[in-house]
Amino acid sequence: MSNLRYAAYRAGLETLYFSGAHHVLRALFSGIGTVLTLHHVRPPREGSFQPNAILQISPQFLERMIVRLRDRGFEIISIDEVWRRLVERDFGRQFVAFTFDDGYRDNLEHAWPILRKHQVPFALYIATSFPDRLGELWWAALERVVAKTDRLVLGINDTTRFIECPDTSRKYRAFHEVYWWLRSIPDEDTFRRTVRDICARYGVDLKAPGAELCMDWAEIAQLAADPLCTIGAHTISHCFLSKVADRIARGEIQRSAEIIAASLGKRPEHFAYPYGDAGRREFAIVGDLGFKTAVTTTPGVLRPRHRDHLTALPRISVNGRFQALRYMDVLVSGVPFALHRQDQAAAA
Repeated sequence: MSNLRYAAYRAGLETLYFSGAHHVLRALFSGIGTVLTLHHVRPPREGSFQPNAILQISPQFLERMIVRLRDRGFEIISIDEVWRRLVERDFGRQFVAFTFDDGYRDNLEHAWPILRKHQVPFALYIATSFPDRLGELWWAALERVVAKTDRLVLGINDTTRFIECPDTSRKYRAFHEVYWWLRSIPDEDTFRRTVRDICARYGVDLKAPGAELCMDWAEIAQLAADPLCTIGAHTISHCFLSKVADRIARGEIQRSAEIIAASLGKRPEHFAYPYGDAGRREFAIVGDLGFKTAVTTTPGVLRPRHRDHLTALPRISVNGRFQALRYMDVLVSGVPFALHRQDQAAAA
């Protein structure tokens, strides 16, 4: 998201909050509950160049958010309880469920003490290559590439590009240009080869961020032993499922569950699509493999109709750039997503 879009999005949230529209319209659009997406929970890092800051919130904000949601009357429940309420049509008190993607060590060090203090159930979706120390946390590696150089030379779309990035603002532009170009590569194998080539060219160890930032199996087992924690699957390699063949997609999903079962003693019953990258094929595979639920990154709140779409549940991202309780109030009201859908319908 560009700085302009961030500014527009923030302005929209501010308008809804200070006008009181989110409160007035909440009864119409808040649905039955919300599933939240979180990644890192850690103290603010030093340095002005942090393009992945969208993926992190502070421990203080996590705690304030928990207190605020309960003060607003939300019940905080597990992803298993989300499934039960949808299946049994138990649509009474509104709820929120906390989910954490990827398995970062700071979830153990900084989030877990807060979650235990407030007795907050949570789900942790694990891409198994990360605790196996084979994973490629490529977006973190790309940040290191851009941080260490003043000029990138890349072959982008059959053209040699020279991307100057000597200062912070241009490093942000360079990161986002390369990040979204990489995500646009249509097949997973080419994407992976390209990322590996970039990291090798600029002397960045592609596997180092995963080893430094993600939990190992012993650390995950600590969390899994807590009744508050539900371990879910998140593929093996954190791949773009839509960019691989049917056999590979099914293997990534099925084998990740088998690896978690072998490592922790229990097969996961819930799944999260990496990048939220999923469509009808992926929804069907996850259902065929017996998962109770699967979560996307499609923004929105849960509604009764999601009982019939348990492998395609929406979530609301707790964005590191919007760490203000008023934004959370607006988001869980469901109003921004309802208005966005109306805008799309009007444009159709």
